[in-house]
Amino acid sequence: MAKIDAKLVKELRDMTDSPMMECKKALEEADGDLNKAVDVLRKMGVAKAVKKAGRDTNEGTIGAAVSSDGKSAALVEVSCETDFVGTNPKFTSFAEKLASVIVDAQPSDVEALKALPFNETDTVDSALTELIHTMGENMKIARMSAKHAQKGAFATYVHGGKLGVLVEFSFNNPDTVDDESFKTFAHDVAMQVAATNPVSATKEDVPEDVINHELEIYKAQAAESGKPEAIQEKMAQGRLGKFFKENVLNEQVFIKDSNETISSLAKKLSKELGDEVQVVSFERFTFGE
Repeated sequence: MAKIDAKLVKELRDMTDSPMMECKKALEEADGDLNKAVDVLRKMGVAKAVKKAGRDTNEGTIGAAVSSDGKSAALVEVSCETDFVGTNPKFTSFAEKLASVIVDAQPSDVEALKALPFNETDTVDSALTELIHTMGENMKIARMSAKHAQKGAFATYVHGGKLGVLVEFSFNNPDTVDDESFKTFAHDVAMQVAATNPVSATKEDVPEDVINHELEIYKAQAAESGKPEAIQEKMAQGRLGKFFKENVLNEQVFIKDSNETISSLAKKLSKELGDEVQVVSFERFTFGE
């Protein structure tokens, strides 16, 4: 029997989208011949997965989940071939369950996720292969995000299966997570991220290259005014301030009340609860990005 190394197993896996252990068994039976191993896989019952593996996966859904204590959250994007399957309850339920698996296990990446138990009998990888067999389309776990907060909680929001958001909040009192006022605020902030697509949660988190790029444009615009350089600098900084108000989550006007910003709402909530509630960060998945 030919020696089967991990590289060869991975190559067959990439070719066929089949589970790792089945690929290894097929290669052993085929004495290391890749083409013969594909035929072995088909005989082993993964024919549909093999046939579908080369097809484009341009449709799908985004799943989200939060742990019962609010401290862990996840987003996952699962792709398929058609919108018909992408909106099928079997497919969307798989994505939702997958998000729960991520919340519980906090895997480092998609490959680590695939090796995790999906239920009592299947790994994530084998459950995905079974779904490919059942629904007759190629499917892939495109990407995932696993988050855990030491102090605070998460909120998630999914819009139409094509846009997923998770937001991290920090606070000191563990009871805050169960307060209805906090839950409403957290949901509203997650919806705000979905609607406005901010650059970051805080001004401090805006990438330096983004700030420099904006300032360069604003300074060029100010130079056109012909005013003294000191005035031009103030004009550029003023426009940068406007950029922050439009693109930084905490600085943004609340979409449900133009008299409030996300930051001012957080301060009001903090006073109401006797806590210090802050919006720390967010993750935003647009399907296919």
